[in-house]
Amino acid sequence: MTITILPYRATLEQSCDWLEQQTGTPWTLARLIEHEVTPYVWLDYDAAYPELFGDANGGYAAPIFYAGDTARLAAGSEDVLITRTKDAYKIVAALPAPGFRRELQALRFQKKDLEKLVKALKRAAQPQPEPKAAAESTAGIFKEQAIAAFGPLVKLNLDTLLAEGGGIFGDDGARVKASTKKAKSKIVWNPVVLALGLHDVYRVPLRGLSRAFSAHDFLDAWREEWERSLRLLGH
Repeated sequence: MTITILPYRATLEQSCDWLEQQTGTPWTLARLIEHEVTPYVWLDYDAAYPELFGDANGGYAAPIFYAGDTARLAAGSEDVLITRTKDAYKIVAALPAPGFRRELQALRFQKKDLEKLVKALKRAAQPQPEPKAAAESTAGIFKEQAIAAFGPLVKLNLDTLLAEGGGIFGDDGARVKASTKKAKSKIVWNPVVLALGLHDVYRVPLRGLSRAFSAHDFLDAWREEWERSLRLLGH
């Protein structure tokens, strides 16, 4: 099967075929779970469980993330058993024993998760730069890059905020202190400190900031630190 356009929610077969086209290696359900790609099943509305569906009277896509449930799938189960999921409001919910059973063909994988996986695999396969080059790449980002990544998320003029932001985004306005001794065109900003400052001071949503870190290649070196900061914040 050749898939030119990946569906928004792809079947297991579509997901594995598309990943094989992208990576040149075969994929299975076990390998998807090994790479922490979340499977989903569509739950039609059931009046017997109103607290699970809430206002989603047409049903919703329920994630399978509980370790016991995913381990069962990875081991080669002939069907799906969901004992714990998230409700329509994305709150973790334990299902009535013994859980919900579905056929394997009911599994779906989100397009964005599969694309994120391919991007991560390709990034990991790239040659690692020399230590000196790595140090330079993680020094910071230039003002033009900061505006390109975060400017659309801020209602005010980010160019002005960066120029006047001393003490707002950190002691040096998120500027890398060593770079402030150079010409203005050479000054760089720590994008993680800058993003956290934009959230704390100007209430820029974390979701939008996370999308920025995923969308711009020049922020790749900072993505792990950004995700670590989110975990420390409880997100």
